[in-house]
Amino acid sequence: MPRPLDNITILDLTHVLAGPYCSMILSDLGARVIKVERPGGGDDTRTFPPFKDGESAYFATINHGKESIALDLKAPDDRAIFERLLAQADVLLENFRPGVMQRLGYGWEALHAQYPRLIYGAVSGFGHSGPDALKPAYDMVVQARGGVMSITGEKNREPVRVGASIGDIVAGMFLGHGILAALLDVQKTGEGKFVDVAMLDSQLALLEHAIAITSVTGEAPQPSGARHPSITPFETFHASDGLFVIAAGNDALFARLCDVLQLPLAGDARFATNPARCDNARLLKRLIEAVTLEDTKAHWIALLTEAGIPTGPIQTVDQVLKDPQILARNMVVDVLDDDGRPEYLSAGNPIKMSGLPDPATRPPAPRLDGSRAQILAWLEEVERQQTA
Repeated sequence: MPRPLDNITILDLTHVLAGPYCSMILSDLGARVIKVERPGGGDDTRTFPPFKDGESAYFATINHGKESIALDLKAPDDRAIFERLLAQADVLLENFRPGVMQRLGYGWEALHAQYPRLIYGAVSGFGHSGPDALKPAYDMVVQARGGVMSITGEKNREPVRVGASIGDIVAGMFLGHGILAALLDVQKTGEGKFVDVAMLDSQLALLEHAIAITSVTGEAPQPSGARHPSITPFETFHASDGLFVIAAGNDALFARLCDVLQLPLAGDARFATNPARCDNARLLKRLIEAVTLEDTKAHWIALLTEAGIPTGPIQTVDQVLKDPQILARNMVVDVLDDDGRPEYLSAGNPIKMSGLPDPATRPPAPRLDGSRAQILAWLEEVERQQTA
């Protein structure tokens, strides 16, 4: 079955997470992704734990289904192969610091002049402009500098990094959006585009309520734990056996919550509107927990769900991987080994699209330089056809 990005070839010079996450998304949509790795070591994540049979699960779950060729872009013979690949590629991805590709002779201006339809996607810590463009960055750095850590964690405690590497992942997602837009544009104009995504910029794009609060009040919001700073009740609550979540996002849902809990609060001026509830959030939490502590999480989740109130458990990752809803959406897939046997669990493709295959398995991640023979054979065949 055809996929949206069938016949799109991506040269992926990226490593670690932001760039490979982008190329993974594009691969799931049908693109052919050829990883161009450095000889000897390849992508840094090949050395990241956890390991199984000497192979990195981290690498495999982000790079499944891709191909690998090891090229030294300073060596004449390898440069010649790389330039043959450039002539056949639709997209180039890189995540070096600005200036590295230019010094190699493969910066945007040089490539655009030679391959005008080529789309050039770059993801870096601070982007290709601004006073800090040449500074290095990792996820932790941009979460901190981008403001996300300042609003994450418990009140009056030290800032906390978000557990997932959102500095990398969100930048990879935005780069994917930019590449898809550029692929549409090149069909209309015949001109490739330079797509420049900064990890720091991408963190700022996550601060929807924090920026709104700061712009109106002039004060930066502080960490509020699990509580939403602008909606109440919208946080965790204690039951007799632990915490669960209630998210009553409007007045009608709050009234229903009061009915379920048999609390006469919906008409109380302190709680009748969301702004009033936000002003009295701590009192409201105590009143709700005086009821929810009387029974179990499962009891309250069942009652609230029946009443149409958003609620749910706080699951650990091992529980998430067994969640019936997640499994029904094919969001846990097997990454196969070279013999076609399940080797690792990985997140599935969250983009569900009519006509887009959504298999329960993913092909193995490539061995370093393991696709060289097939890539070179493909180059020879396509070049022969173009000169025939």
